[in-house]
Amino acid sequence: MEYFVWDINPILFKLGGVEVRWYGVCFALAIMFGYMIGGWIFKREGNDEELIDPLLYYLVAGIILGARLGHCLFYEPSIYLSDPIRILKVWEGGLASHGAVLGIFLSIFIFTKRHKEFSFLGLLDMLTIPSMIAAAMIRLGNFFNSEIIGTTTEVPWAIIFKNVSISPRHPVQLYESISYLLVFILFMFLYTRTKLIKKSGALLGLLLSLVFSIRFLLEFVKIKQSEFEGLTISVGQWLSLPLVLFGLVLFIYKMKSSKTV
Repeated sequence: MEYFVWDINPILFKLGGVEVRWYGVCFALAIMFGYMIGGWIFKREGNDEELIDPLLYYLVAGIILGARLGHCLFYEPSIYLSDPIRILKVWEGGLASHGAVLGIFLSIFIFTKRHKEFSFLGLLDMLTIPSMIAAAMIRLGNFFNSEIIGTTTEVPWAIIFKNVSISPRHPVQLYESISYLLVFILFMFLYTRTKLIKKSGALLGLLLSLVFSIRFLLEFVKIKQSEFEGLTISVGQWLSLPLVLFGLVLFIYKMKSSKTV
């Protein structure tokens, strides 16, 4: 069987001594689309438009710091704790979505402490929708980079990542990207056609349970990324389980509650 061969250079082009990479373009698009959709929701909910940009700065800082520290501490702690200066070398790669979630939580907590007109859960609810389009774009960037690849397989849609090996593999980055895009569509429907946004925390709970259930399942066809892989399930799956359970509990609690905002 002939498989599709992925042989794209991760560097899109060079401008002088600066390399512009596909991943960087996808990351920039993730921020742009997230900003556009998040800004639309922010204004639709009657919030002060002048606070959109400051909120974005908090989020970007939280995502980058959380994702970087999450990778260093969750996946390769012995390497980075023995040489902490390597944590700053972000150009070497290494970002973790679980850490990004914690970074978002912390940045929103700080933001809502400074802007008390917002509730912590209510603001996180508004971010559920743009976060999914952003996550879909970032996984597309991983695909262009031939990273976070899948396990070997013989399914007809398998892809040979020539920069990695000649073995056909699950395009798990595309599985994840498409899954997040579908969650984005679902949440756009829930936001525009239901009153779920009024039950502060319900959208957040549903998102966490859905997204990290997807992440848990896809880890079975993903190359392991950690030195702790003697475990029955991967580190990524262990990190996903608490978020799935927390999301379910939060969603069920909020749906049973009669309180709305």
